[in-house]
Amino acid sequence: MSAPRIGRDFIAGEFRSLHGDALVVRDPSDGETCLWQATPVLTHIDDAVRAACAAQPAWARRTFEDRAAVLRRYADAVTKRVDSIADCIAQEMGKLRSEALLEAKLVAEKVAITLEDHSLSRVRSYEVAVNATRVGICSFRAHGVMAVLGPFNFPAHLPNGQFVPALLAGNAVVFKPSEKAPSAAEILAECFVEAGLPSGLFNVVQGGVPIARALVAHERIDGILFTGSFPVGRAILEANLDRPGRIVALEMGGSNAAIVWGDCDLQQAVIECARAAFATTGQRCTCTRRIIVDARIATRFIKAFCQVASSVLVGPAFTSDPVFMGPLVSEDAVQSMLREQERLVRSGARVLVEATRLERAGNFVTTGVLEVDRFTREEDRETFAPLVRIATADSFEDALTQANASDFGLAASVFTKNDALWSESLQRLHAGCINRNTGTAGASSKLPFGGLGRSGNHRPAAAFALDFCAFPIASMVEQSSSAPLPVGMRADERWFL
Repeated sequence: MSAPRIGRDFIAGEFRSLHGDALVVRDPSDGETCLWQATPVLTHIDDAVRAACAAQPAWARRTFEDRAAVLRRYADAVTKRVDSIADCIAQEMGKLRSEALLEAKLVAEKVAITLEDHSLSRVRSYEVAVNATRVGICSFRAHGVMAVLGPFNFPAHLPNGQFVPALLAGNAVVFKPSEKAPSAAEILAECFVEAGLPSGLFNVVQGGVPIARALVAHERIDGILFTGSFPVGRAILEANLDRPGRIVALEMGGSNAAIVWGDCDLQQAVIECARAAFATTGQRCTCTRRIIVDARIATRFIKAFCQVASSVLVGPAFTSDPVFMGPLVSEDAVQSMLREQERLVRSGARVLVEATRLERAGNFVTTGVLEVDRFTREEDRETFAPLVRIATADSFEDALTQANASDFGLAASVFTKNDALWSESLQRLHAGCINRNTGTAGASSKLPFGGLGRSGNHRPAAAFALDFCAFPIASMVEQSSSAPLPVGMRADERWFL
């Protein structure tokens, strides 16, 4: 058995080894092998923020093309390391190696997408005529130092989708990866070194709650870009109540609903709902958690869906077998899923496919499907695991009501061939991502990505990330040499001699 990797912070262009074992990452495929360990150093937060503050002004003064060129070189460096990045992701969070490789490839692709016109046009300066002699100018300025807090489920792709546009806009970054999947961040730091990014502009500080708490409350950061759960997002807002000028962009969880209506293609709806419910072992914020089925086709849909759910193959991240789900990220995640299933049963849910722990080493579980009478806001919770609930509806109006019976509002899907029902769904579903005839899980980086309610605070990422990485400045420029004298004011030319 090889020795675990020693965690490293990256500050002011240099790596700092973190000895000790206060934090340990174990292989979720066996539950025992220690992959990474470190004891975080709280004072590194100050060091990282200080380095970022020192480096940022000069970076912001460089031309846009200079900054873009560095990020293109970063993308090239990432491309050479996609296998190493994918290995770290698969080892530490249990994501299937094939899926981890797709995530690693998205890191480099994000640079090209950010440089496309549909993203850049949102922060492009412009001029307007105010009057005959005065011009109005809208320009954009970087915030300064951005704190990026990343999740474990997409430890490279999602934070990269925040710090790439942040750097492009002229900001500096202090990145705290998830303590459950920390190693990819260290490889990305190596890529920035190879790309020639000036020291201090990208910093990595490893750690858990104490490090995160110190970072989001630090007096010298100018923005917080967070991906994670609602309770943590709420704590970030609380820590910044007295800082209304600090940008806070939150991408949080979801209790996503799919409406399956009677006129849909049944096979398509079943397969897409199952894919979206169980993708990444249910560990995506966009996974389908609730399905509302037209009562007229409920018997057929539920039977087929349960058969598909029961057939899902489970295996370790590194396998040549055609498995669909890997392990959950941790033992705590396993126990949380099983407790939620028990809670739902006590509340009246009927088990159609029981979620169980597999009798093997590691954090492996089977899929779970439960039937409930209807969805209510009071009973709604997010479960970050392959556990899905199904209810029926006698009318499309009731289906919309049940879909909206949640404090979350990230994603929704509607399976129908009826254009009028689709149009009604677009107008009334309480979600930031609404799909037709495809599942809730999965998104395009060329579109905005974010939610409402407990899912986000109207700061969508992906194609709209540049919006929260720069702020607009309005200027009026007088082009004539003499200002008109207002009525009621005197000005004698002799006063100006």
